[in-house]
Amino acid sequence: MIKFNVILSNFEWEKYIKKPNSFIEKKLEIINKKDNSFKKKVIFCTLLLSGNNEIKKLNKKFRNKNKSTDVLSFPFYTKSELKKKLKREKEIYLGDIIVNLNKIKHKNKINNFKKEFNKLWVHGLVHLFGHEHEKDKDYLKMMKVEKKLLSFLN
Repeated sequence: MIKFNVILSNFEWEKYIKKPNSFIEKKLEIINKKDNSFKKKVIFCTLLLSGNNEIKKLNKKFRNKNKSTDVLSFPFYTKSELKKKLKREKEIYLGDIIVNLNKIKHKNKINNFKKEFNKLWVHGLVHLFGHEHEKDKDYLKMMKVEKKLLSFLN
């Protein structure tokens, strides 16, 4: 079972999603019912709902990129470390995801806000599972996992 601790650091989020914590809980409930990968495990992570300034500071501090971005992920484990943990432990803290409201609002001219939000937090979650997209073959694997999870939500 996957669980999120949702932290709202920018209250403008509530203009777009009335109760972000409930929204995420419902989405995770769907994923947990349809994907049995973690049926006997409890997988935790934190989802910080931020704006441009906060995510820019985090991007500068941890990635040395002085710019705003749409989503950041900070996995606690590499893919191989996580595999070992999953074999031994029932409860695992995966890491942190930060999603930027302003980037979704900007993209919202093209897509539905909630759909775009789902894409970003799912992308962040897949990074926490150890997937990367530096190489084409890794990108394709990561996209496959993302598409699977997002298909449950549509």
